[in-house]
Amino acid sequence: MTILDIRVLGDQILRQAAVPVDVMTPDIQRLIDDMFETMHHARGIGLAAPQVGRTERLAVLDLGKDPFVIINPDIVLSSAGKAKGEEGCLSIPDIYADVERPKSVTVMALDRNMKPFQREATDLLARCLQHEIDHLDGKLFLDYLSVLKRTAALAKWKLQADDYPGYIRRVSLETPEDLDEHQHPDEEL
Repeated sequence: MTILDIRVLGDQILRQAAVPVDVMTPDIQRLIDDMFETMHHARGIGLAAPQVGRTERLAVLDLGKDPFVIINPDIVLSSAGKAKGEEGCLSIPDIYADVERPKSVTVMALDRNMKPFQREATDLLARCLQHEIDHLDGKLFLDYLSVLKRTAALAKWKLQADDYPGYIRRVSLETPEDLDEHQHPDEEL
């Protein structure tokens, strides 16, 4: 598996709608595996194909016990009840904001074998599904913020954007857990 570069705010691919996947290919299977690996190394819980520079309408999610992929997902039902929660994004590192979204959703998608499935979700899983499907539609969590909060987030981002030349975030091959295992007591943090 390969650790992929993550595209960051400013890369135009993050604002483009993804293209539906018509047929599963070895390339797409490899992309799914690489996306899971990249997401885990970046310490994320969701990652959409545009975030790694690809146009396929698919995303991977792993909230800790049931990793899965959604291909060509659609939200078919959203609750009237809303919930506010803090969101961040692997494509906008170190920027967080409270976003109001439906508390629960029902999503129809295809799995990695191109078999249809339906997933009902609440709380964090619902938020994550909505966030990743937004990526596939060219939307970012910043789009849900008030003008004042969006302006503040973008000002903060501008201070660190130079750390990502070419709008690329390179993910370390070692996970933070690996680094902890190899760290010697006399090394500085």
